Amino acid sequence: MRNLFSFLAVASCLTLASCAAPPRSYRTSVGEGPDQISVVVVSGTPYKMGQAFGRLMKDEVKPCMTGWLAVAQREDPDRCSNAALDAAWGTVAPHTNDRFKQELAGMADGSGVPIEVLRRVHMIPVVSDFACSGVAVWGPATASGHLLQLRNLDFSTNAGLQDYPVIVVYLPDKGIPHVNPTFAGFVGSHTGMNTEGVVLGEKGESPKSDFPFNLDGVHFTTLFRDLLYRARDLDQALGMIQSARRIKRYYWYLGDGKGPDVRAVKIKVTTPDPIPLTIWRDNDKTDELAPKVLKNAIYNTMENEIAYKHLKANWGRYDPDKMIALSRQVASKNGNLVNVVYDATALELWVAHAEESEYASKRPYVHLKMRDYLDPSRTPPGAVVWVGK
Repeated sequence: MRNLFSFLAVASCLTLASCAAPPRSYRTSVGEGPDQISVVVVSGTPYKMGQAFGRLMKDEVKPCMTGWLAVAQREDPDRCSNAALDAAWGTVAPHTNDRFKQELAGMADGSGVPIEVLRRVHMIPVVSDFACSGVAVWGPATASGHLLQLRNLDFSTNAGLQDYPVIVVYLPDKGIPHVNPTFAGFVGSHTGMNTEGVVLGEKGESPKSDFPFNLDGVHFTTLFRDLLYRARDLDQALGMIQSARRIKRYYWYLGDGKGPDVRAVKIKVTTPDPIPLTIWRDNDKTDELAPKVLKNAIYNTMENEIAYKHLKANWGRYDPDKMIALSRQVASKNGNLVNVVYDATALELWVAHAEESEYASKRPYVHLKMRDYLDPSRTPPGAVVWVGK
C-alpha cells in the first residue's frame, strides 16, 4: 500500500522495540507486498490512544483525511461542505461518548491534523448513504462450532482510502480490548470485535430520498466503538443499542462468539426514535428474507439469492475459507472497499482491501490473530514503539 513504510522517518520520540522503557503503543504490519496492512497497538486513556494512533501514522493521517474530505466535497459539494459537516457534528456531538471526542483530540495532537478537519471527515459517513453486506454462521452451521461473521464495506474507492489501511488494536485502561479495521486517522468503527467475542457489522439502508437526514442522535460509527468498549455479551450489546438515540436506517449484525450461547442477530434500525428495533434471530419466519432462512445463520447482502444458495450448500461445513469465498461472491460490483471475516470465538480476523481500482473481493485476505497483540510489552521484531510524553 502507498506510503506504508513512510513512518520510518518519524521523529526521535519513536524508537525501535528494543528500547529499555516498557512500550505503551507500537506499529507493525501483517501481510506482504501491496496487501500489507499496518497494525497499530495503542494503550492507555482515550486521549493517549488517539495521540499514539496519530503519532505512529502521522505521515498517512494527513493525506488520508484531507484527501477523503477533498473528494467528498468535490463529488457532493452541498452535502459535504464545511458548513454542512460542521452542522452535522454539532447535532451528533451531544449524543457522542466523551471517549470518542477525547480520541479525536489525541489524534489531532498526535498527527498535526486540525481537529475541525478530523471532525468533518468523521461526519462524511453520517451524511452519506451507502450499502454493504453481512453474514453470520455459528454452532452446527460451522465445522468448528465457532461464530464466523463477515462484513463487506461496499464503499467508493474514489477517495483512495484503500491506500491507508490500518488495523488498530485498542488496549484501554478502562474498558474491553478491541480491534478496529479502519483507515489512517479514522477512529470511528464500521466493524470490529472485542476480546469478549462481540463482533459488529452493518448494511446501510438510508436512500437518497431520505436526505436531509434527521441527525439528532448517535451515528453507528461512534456507537459501535461504545459497544466494543463495553459490551461483554450479545444481550448487553442489544441493551445498549435499545437505549441509544439512533439515526438513519440500517441493518446491524451483532455476534457473540464466546457464549455461554454462541449466536448472532440481525437488527433492522429505523428512525425516528422511539420506533422499536426489529431483531431477527436464526431461522426466523418473520425475517424479511423468509422463507429463505436457516438455522444458525443470519444474513442480508448485496446478493441475497447468491448468499442463500451458498449458505444452504455449505451449512455445517463453514470455516474461514468458505466465509471468504462467500464474502467475495456477495461483494458489490459498484464499489467494494474493504472486507473482513471474523472468527469471534478464536478472536481472529481476515481483512482484504481494494488496491487501486481493484476491489477488495479480488484481493488476498490478510490474517491477524488478535491474541498476539494483547500484551503491549511484547512487541514484534522491528516494531516501531511510541512511549508517549
